[in-house]
Formats: sequence, C-alpha cells, structure tokens
Amino acid sequence: MARTKEFDPEAALQSALQLFWQRGYEATSMADLVEHLGIGRASIYATFGNKHELYLKALDRYSENRDSNLLHELSQPGAALPAVRTAVRRFAAEANADEHRVKGCFITNTAAELGPHDPAAARRVEASWDHFETLLHSALARAQAQGELPEERDPRALARMLLVLMQGLRVVGKASKGPGRVRDAAEQALSLLD
Repeated sequence: MARTKEFDPEAALQSALQLFWQRGYEATSMADLVEHLGIGRASIYATFGNKHELYLKALDRYSENRDSNLLHELSQPGAALPAVRTAVRRFAAEANADEHRVKGCFITNTAAELGPHDPAAARRVEASWDHFETLLHSALARAQAQGELPEERDPRALARMLLVLMQGLRVVGKASKGPGRVRDAAEQALSLLD
C-alpha cells in the first residue's frame, strides 16, 4: 500500500522557492532544504526530484506568479501608458525596499548565477524575459494606438529597453545604499515615453 504524503507539496514548493531566492542555488544544500521544508530527503526526491529539478520547479512557480501580476497590471482597460509607468516605478520602489533588496529578482539572480552554464535554467530565464517583454510591448503598442505614445517611437524597442532597465534596477537595488540611483534611472527611462 502506498504511503500518503504527510506534507503539502504546494507549501513545500513555496518554501523551497523562498530559500533558493534568498540564498541562491549553489549556496543551498539538500540538508538546508530538508531542514527548511521540514520534510525528509526521500520525500523531497519522491515529490520534486533532485535539487536541480526542485530549483527549476521553484523558478517556474516564481515566473507564474510574477507574470500573472504583471499581466493584470498592464492589461487593464483604458489608458495603457500610466500602467507601464506604474509598473516601472513599482519595480524601482521594490528594488529599494528592504524586504526585496536583499533577495532581488529570482529570475535575474538565476540569470547571473546559472544562466551561463545551465541550459535548463537559461531557457526558463529567457522564457520569462520573453513573456515580460511581450507584456510591455503589448501595453506600449496599445498606448501608441490610443495616441498616448508618439508615432515615431518603436514599442518593441521601448519594451526591450524597459525590460533590461527593470531587471537592472533589481541588481543595482541589491547593493545600492540609497534610492536615488534606482529612482533616477527609472525616471530617465520613463522620460523616453513622452
């Protein structure tokens, strides 16, 4: 007779995500996961696979949550440009907030730590960035169609610039001592939308 799971896999995945996000892949051992999740090594392997597979599942979960929030924010009816501005300013504010500053962005952290040598992680990072860029591009194209963005602006190029900026805000925010650098960069980028 098969044993029933004595833990909530969804809660365990969320807990693993938080640990990986805080420490990174290499600095998190299986012993750390066992202790943090409060479940046995065999249960982790049986439910999630090895550490790498668990990391990728945590990364997928992070992307799903982040992307759905951004989709909601950028796809509201009405004027699109204010939503883009709000998203950029939110990223800048989060980059400076103590609760986010230490951890940064899990996608960006993964790109820096694993992207150069881990094809599975790199594919997930690229997919997340592609989706993020598409959301920004759609909002900017809608803004242009509604007359909010000048015709001579390229919504795709602007979306790419904002994607790179927003990811960079998270990196700089992790080490910056004050909000000025991140805030000023965000506002300068937003001035390109006028």
